[in-house]
Amino acid sequence: MKLVTHPPVEAERLERMNTAAGSMAVVNATDEADALRHMPEADAFFGKITPRLLSASSKLRWVQSPTASLEHYVFPELVSHPCVLTNMRGLFSDVIADQVMGYVICFARNLHVYVLRAAAGKWAPVGGEAARVAFTSGPGTINDIDRAHHHLADATLGVVGFGAIGRRLAELLAPFGVNVIATRRSPRGDEPIRVSADSETDALLGRADHVIDILPDNPGTARFFNAARFARMKPTALFYNIGRGTTVDQDALIAALYNRQIAGAFLDVTDPEPLPPDHLLWRVPNCFITPHTGGGHHDEFERIVAHFLQNLDRFERAEPLQDKIA
Repeated sequence: MKLVTHPPVEAERLERMNTAAGSMAVVNATDEADALRHMPEADAFFGKITPRLLSASSKLRWVQSPTASLEHYVFPELVSHPCVLTNMRGLFSDVIADQVMGYVICFARNLHVYVLRAAAGKWAPVGGEAARVAFTSGPGTINDIDRAHHHLADATLGVVGFGAIGRRLAELLAPFGVNVIATRRSPRGDEPIRVSADSETDALLGRADHVIDILPDNPGTARFFNAARFARMKPTALFYNIGRGTTVDQDALIAALYNRQIAGAFLDVTDPEPLPPDHLLWRVPNCFITPHTGGGHHDEFERIVAHFLQNLDRFERAEPLQDKIA
């Protein structure tokens, strides 16, 4: 058997692939022309396959994507091909959930505001310093500073597109006492919280204090969050997008923020990316953007390697592969 990799991998990963491959030959193609020469004998492929490479294959049985997302990877010929396609699904769910936790805590405690004010040397509590009362009467007085800071246990968080990330997020939020509700296209029944079908999303939007968009990029999710859906949210609700930028009508989001239909947004993904410096999203009130860093972490390379090598070992042993795309 033969495995072709393209683009080529570095020496360390190649050495580990050779070990895991056993009797299978590993071709670390230096360029597309080199990969084309070997595709007729390839049983497996790792990396960025193209229509040209696929058409040159005659016995290909497995393609491993090096990414979790597939919207920029899959093409019609690959969809119709009988080979098995696997991805890195779920590989970054815990670190993305960590980032969402950071967003939620920031909004609850206004930490994102205080970081900016501290950098400017400003002592300025949200709610206004003038609202502060003396310690002697403080415990018995609720002021605007108190009202501007929230306790997570009082909140309902709604996940739209519940999967591995949503599952991990629910685990992280459980000790805080947050009420987590969710929707997904097809509930499995084994989720740790109550998950409804996506037909219930509009009802979720009316209940949630924090709305988390984890939808993938496909024709059914394009501009899913539109003006009508932002209008269904509470005016005090916060919106987070760590799915894909294409799932949000950004003009509708901008209008919702300017008109105070919703209280704020944290976005890790936008459309386009990178977001141009003159884009209106940068200047919208209470909108905060991170540059698509939700899945990044210091051990990412090792995770990708380990995941692929497990599948490679399974393939060599003719065992079922992990993260097979239906």
